[in-house]
Amino acid sequence: MMRAIARVRLAVLILGGLLALVSVWQLEKARSGVEITALFVGQTPVTRYALPNADGPVVVIAHGFAGSRQMMQAYALPLAQAGYRAYAFDFLGHGRNPVPMSGDLTKIEGTTQVLVNQTVEVAQAFAEPRQPVALLGHSMATDIIICAAQQLDVGPVVAISAFSGAVTVAKPDDLLVISGQWEARLREAALEYVQMIDPAAQEGMVVETDSVRRMAFVAPYTEHVSVLQSRDARRQALAWLNESYQRTNTAAVPPTGWWLVGLLAAVVALAYPLAQVLPATVKSVSRLSFRKALLATVIPATVVPLVATTINPNWLPVLVADYLALHLALYGMLQLLLLRLFGLRFGSVSILGIAALVLWGIGAFGLALDRYGANFVPNADRLWVILALCLGTVPFMLGDAMATQGGFRPMWQRLGLRFFFFASLGGAIALDFSGLFFLLLIGPVIVLFYIVFGLMGRWTAQRAGAVSSGLGLGLILAWALGVSFPFVAISG
Repeated sequence: MMRAIARVRLAVLILGGLLALVSVWQLEKARSGVEITALFVGQTPVTRYALPNADGPVVVIAHGFAGSRQMMQAYALPLAQAGYRAYAFDFLGHGRNPVPMSGDLTKIEGTTQVLVNQTVEVAQAFAEPRQPVALLGHSMATDIIICAAQQLDVGPVVAISAFSGAVTVAKPDDLLVISGQWEARLREAALEYVQMIDPAAQEGMVVETDSVRRMAFVAPYTEHVSVLQSRDARRQALAWLNESYQRTNTAAVPPTGWWLVGLLAAVVALAYPLAQVLPATVKSVSRLSFRKALLATVIPATVVPLVATTINPNWLPVLVADYLALHLALYGMLQLLLLRLFGLRFGSVSILGIAALVLWGIGAFGLALDRYGANFVPNADRLWVILALCLGTVPFMLGDAMATQGGFRPMWQRLGLRFFFFASLGGAIALDFSGLFFLLLIGPVIVLFYIVFGLMGRWTAQRAGAVSSGLGLGLILAWALGVSFPFVAISG
């Protein structure tokens, strides 16, 4: 048995290491020759992507809600390779922008106008008199760049996963709208923008008048996030810009999305042989019947939304993070109390196990993601927010680890227990929809967290125990939430 485990560990180490190396090589190859420079426009962080001595048109690139500059580099790099000068920036409150979002999030003249002004400022900083700047944006940014286009002398506008009420028959006059195949409602909106010009227009058709040119393009087999890595979508964006600027420069569009997935999967897989190196401190797994574990989960799932929504604090400058921290803290502490009352022994703590899990999860996985996929490195202003979130995430993940026995319970039991947590978030949203609407965005983040970091935690628990796994995962979850969600100005 021990020899079989050793062989599996060696195989994962070799295969995972090879996949990581090949993935990094391919991802770096996509950046080859491109000068990537960090700049600022006021306090707005900007990344410039361009070949040495490039003098092609300027393309200003904007990310979606809870996104960052790094999420848009799959578009920026091919454009740079084709001779364009691409400038991607972090919206207020996003990525590593130290200035929080301000204004009313629910009103066009509120936060939207603030972000439009920021986009105009960035575009004007790099625009040149001889040729109008192009604008490219995803999701939330599509409305922003379309509104900004009304205030600027712009060239082509590329809107990815677009929704905007600012599109008219005349403006933008040069518009490519890209939607994922599985974005049904956004595809309808894209087609509506094109049919303003020609009611008979269909997806994939270029419609033109003397002053307007538009197209609705569908990226196959993609949804709202994967459309950012679609090779078809990126090829079409480059072709559209080339046609608009009458350029013939082309560039290869590499499959960076798959290599990014490969790299992150390799990092997760490598956590298994690395966890096996930890000193074995688990002598036996404390058992508790599923019925008792379920009861210890259903009670907080029912009680916490009723209590937390009556308090709903407003003390953290991150969207709904203060409520989430409170919800997680109450949920976790009540679950832990019930588990203990039902006779569950928590076991020992391995500092080495916690440290290994946190360092690998944030250091290896996080830095890989930050370089190639999305922001994962906080600026100094977010560090105290991460610490504050720990007050909720640590007891929550500790309770989760103890209820699931560090991942030793059957999968259907683990899924059943975790279902009630998501149900509790749904209950909170139902009780305060206007105030907690943005909690809807938290759900997918935590699902991904369970898939990615949950595996690392399970392997750690096999050696260092469920308590160590839960504490480590709590710290990682606080970090992930703290760097992902937008900073907002706290209203007095």
